[in-house]
Amino acid sequence: MKRSNLTMALVLTLILALVAGCAPKANQSGGDSAAGSGEQTNATGSGSGSKTLTVAYSEGGQTLDPAEANDLTSDTLVLSTYDQLVTYGVKNVDGADIAATEEIKPMLAESWDVSDDQKTYTFKLRQDVKFHSGNPLDADAVVFSLDHIKNSNSGGFLYQQASIESYRKVDDHTVEVKLERPNHMFLQILAMYSFSVIDPKAIEGDPSEFLKTKTAGSGPFKLEKWDPSSEAVFVANDDYWQERAKLDKVVMKFMKEASSRTMMLNKGDIDLAMEFPPKDVDTLKQNTGLTVRSDASNRILYMGLNNNMKPFDNPKVRQAIAYAIPHDALLKDVMYGQAKQMKSIVASNTPGFSDNGYEYEYNLDKAKELLKEAGYENGFSFDFTLGSGFKDWEDAATVIQAELKKIGVTMNINKLARAQFLEQLRTGNVQSFMSKWTSFVNDPEYHLGFLVDSESSSNYVHYDNAKVNELLDLAAIETDMTKRNAMYDEIQGLINADMPYVYMYEYNRLVAFNNDVKGYIFFPDECLRFYPLSK
Repeated sequence: MKRSNLTMALVLTLILALVAGCAPKANQSGGDSAAGSGEQTNATGSGSGSKTLTVAYSEGGQTLDPAEANDLTSDTLVLSTYDQLVTYGVKNVDGADIAATEEIKPMLAESWDVSDDQKTYTFKLRQDVKFHSGNPLDADAVVFSLDHIKNSNSGGFLYQQASIESYRKVDDHTVEVKLERPNHMFLQILAMYSFSVIDPKAIEGDPSEFLKTKTAGSGPFKLEKWDPSSEAVFVANDDYWQERAKLDKVVMKFMKEASSRTMMLNKGDIDLAMEFPPKDVDTLKQNTGLTVRSDASNRILYMGLNNNMKPFDNPKVRQAIAYAIPHDALLKDVMYGQAKQMKSIVASNTPGFSDNGYEYEYNLDKAKELLKEAGYENGFSFDFTLGSGFKDWEDAATVIQAELKKIGVTMNINKLARAQFLEQLRTGNVQSFMSKWTSFVNDPEYHLGFLVDSESSSNYVHYDNAKVNELLDLAAIETDMTKRNAMYDEIQGLINADMPYVYMYEYNRLVAFNNDVKGYIFFPDECLRFYPLSK
């Protein structure tokens, strides 16, 4: 049996704190201790005056339900007000703090045992945790939360990805989870906001309805206000089981116009801005009072070609389109250097990435040659569906449309509102489109399972390669990392030969904040965690 426990360093730290006559609660990974900041603290643990952080987002979010959240703002709202059984570690890379998703640390579960066959996990819960309601955290709450995500519309697929077969309460502070098969991603998935632990005793009426607009968590902040049309306001949870947050209040301002977010940050009217355009990076960097973070992410942009529709049922046609993509122009003129070229459907920031078989550098002569071989010497016309809301998508589509015209291919761009675009994708009848994908779990199994598995509901291009499916199944149960990565290398080589998707670029995650804001950590899900931040 393997056992995960709090590190000896943390134990020694707590002992020393007790000797000093002051025993602070264990601090969440990534945050600096307020006791070590040199500040004089008041009775609530904050520095002199109110520590308020004002941040700007483009959208106001859709729900407060952890299992249903699937947009950046909703996810952030959940992470601020809920905790999970386990969490990620933090590492410093070239002076920047980023999440170490491969390092799973205790959170609400203080420890866990894993059976020899890697299929049974037994979690021991902390006994000092209370929900915002004052109710104690117990095994019943964990079982309720697993029930909730299992039966949810959005989070149900994550439950399936975790390979959970069953779960049960062993006693008030112990929960057992059995898996259908060994799953090396299980703990990484369990650390996601979707698996937040909910207080069932605080819910009134139908849980799904209640949790849309109200919270029932144990997190570092309590939600004071949420108006999706204007702002959300959080206040620090004074009774948090870990060290109290260093911020007293967080105000999220919802501003649709990117230019407004950039302007207010430059003027000092807000402390931090998310989702600003790449073209504004140089302007913001000229402001010596600001810090601009540009982190390589595993968020990709691709052009999907429906493999079930002519002419894209022919791999040579798909390859021809790939050779016609002017990568340098996209990176320079559309993304202003805040992205990098894709060479696999798996982002290069993901463990197991391989550019095996990638040879699609810009070459219009090669594109024409492949079209001729495919029987389209005189070109063809096709429909391209463009969802609204992303300036770079529209700019990239316009650039590609011009390049395809040079090889006799007419790309008819049909613009749709975001909601309508997503609905069209779900029909499976879109001939071609552009979309992005972010793997919240930084693992090739998660990434490939959604985009290329023939049975995936997210495989909107209807890609179906029997060998790829077979290798995906084998890699999922392979415990030897070297052998598993060799399988992923072969899978990516097969996909690069088939070209079911045409690659655009890998995004950088852009965040800018005032220099007095400290503690920012980049996470693969790209959600902002307020708890480690100070001001």
